[in-house]
Amino acid sequence: MSASTDTYAPSREDFSALLNETYGEDEAFEGSVVKGRVVAIEKDMAIIDCGLKTEGRVALKEFTNHGRDPAPGVGDEVEVYLERIENALGEAVISRDKARREESWVKLEQAFEKNEKVDGVIFNQVKGGFTVDLDGAVAFLPRSQVDIRPVRDVAPLMNVPQPFQILKMDRRRGNIVVSRRTVLEESRAEQRHEIVANLAEGQVIDGTVKNITDYGAFVDLGGIDGLLHVTDIAWRRVNHPTEVLSIGQTVKVRIIKINHETHRISLGMKQLLEDPWAAIETKYALGMRLKGRVTNITDYGAFVELEPGIEGLIHVSEMSWTKKNVHPGKIIATSQEVDVQVLEVDSAKRRISLGLKQTLQNPWEAFAEKHPIGSEVEGEVKNKTEFGLFIGLDGDVDGMVHLSDLDWNKPGEQVIEDFKKGDIVRAKVLDVDMEKERISLGVKQLGGDPFAAKKPAAADDGAADASSGELRKGLVVTCEVIEVKEGGIEVKIANSDLTAFIKRSELARDRGDQRPERFAVGEKVDARITQFDRRARKIAVSIKALEVAEEKEAIAQYGSADSGASLGDILGAALKARDKGAKKD
Repeated sequence: MSASTDTYAPSREDFSALLNETYGEDEAFEGSVVKGRVVAIEKDMAIIDCGLKTEGRVALKEFTNHGRDPAPGVGDEVEVYLERIENALGEAVISRDKARREESWVKLEQAFEKNEKVDGVIFNQVKGGFTVDLDGAVAFLPRSQVDIRPVRDVAPLMNVPQPFQILKMDRRRGNIVVSRRTVLEESRAEQRHEIVANLAEGQVIDGTVKNITDYGAFVDLGGIDGLLHVTDIAWRRVNHPTEVLSIGQTVKVRIIKINHETHRISLGMKQLLEDPWAAIETKYALGMRLKGRVTNITDYGAFVELEPGIEGLIHVSEMSWTKKNVHPGKIIATSQEVDVQVLEVDSAKRRISLGLKQTLQNPWEAFAEKHPIGSEVEGEVKNKTEFGLFIGLDGDVDGMVHLSDLDWNKPGEQVIEDFKKGDIVRAKVLDVDMEKERISLGVKQLGGDPFAAKKPAAADDGAADASSGELRKGLVVTCEVIEVKEGGIEVKIANSDLTAFIKRSELARDRGDQRPERFAVGEKVDARITQFDRRARKIAVSIKALEVAEEKEAIAQYGSADSGASLGDILGAALKARDKGAKKD
């Protein structure tokens, strides 16, 4: 035989083509799900023939789906994920879990697009939440999405098939986030809608107190909660719901309002009882005095319970006659029984205004009865102001001495400096204004007004002092020198409280005698009143005016045009006559 008829020996290129022809089609299946048949079971592994050159091995637990599905038997057809046609051991690398995961992702993406719920099993706890098996695909369940309310024990939820809502999917990263809470909320909303549809405003229903807050209580009406506000628990004041209610307590309530959009229900208990405010105006007449219990104290007053469900307000201004700008808590205390008087009733606004001070005697009225106008009182200086003194008086009231009522002669601004807090002062009651709660006092009124008019005396107008009649211009008075100054002398008019200043030019008729130093303190001098203005409270006296007047009088009495007597002789005769008359007196 020739060489050409012997066996065919392929070249290297032909061998390569044969390999590509054999494996090329199989390699196209890598990374996809393929069908295979179980040809044997060895221990916990299933030997699967996928129509490739070699079989592959898959753990039986991958088929049982965490114990939920039965294990396959020899001859069963299964779907697996082909990762590699052949590994280093010459076996195909296949996986049932990855096959299931691929199937699940397709189904989950469809459910996600349609916003449908999917079934899954919580099988493990991780940081921040739990892992959920969605028929092969593993999803993350955040802890906040487990339930509507925080769940302390998740054990009852583990390994239990239940519905979930897909919140987010990222196939490229293999991330799925699901929520169990959303499913519960939807279910709850459906139940709430059904329950609310069967309720009506005004309906009386039994409920169970589920939760208590500062502002009220939540009552379970059989699948839906209603709010029983603290103000609707009772007609009387309830400071906190726990005063009346307790968790688990069964209560009968009336449905006040239903919001069908938000499913919010407002409940009331007091509405089951008769309104105590009905015909309140006939029950509590103006001016009526009664007893009550203080239930609450605020900055602006105190609330007093007159009967269960009926409270009145004592405004801070009606607390005390004398304690102004004082917090009500310093006058009365909570739970204290007090006597009050009805001042106003407003049934529309459900308000009763009460007075506490009206049950006590008005201290200004009591003062006026005890100390009529013109009487003298004594008290302590409580305060000094720019317009006068405040004196503490009987009955915890104050009287005021105005600057103008401190002294007859000196300015009030000057005299007030002589007083200080704590001084005991006597004064005269000038006026009591009970409406304005004011008492006017005077210190200077304790003494007579030196400028007040006096009844004329029997003596003639030439009297030597003020005791002989009413002070007036031209009257001759005796004065006592009380101070000598460079510009003149200060004198006090005898038998009066008036003082006057005689200027240097009015000390004598002769300029040479117009010297203040020739007078001494305590010395008595006669002078003539040259100005007396009662309204302006001004008085002026002059020695010079007296001398000039006496000179004129002497000339008229002792001299004449043809007598030939000198002025000195006339004055001398007049002085002798005056001295002689003085000695007789």
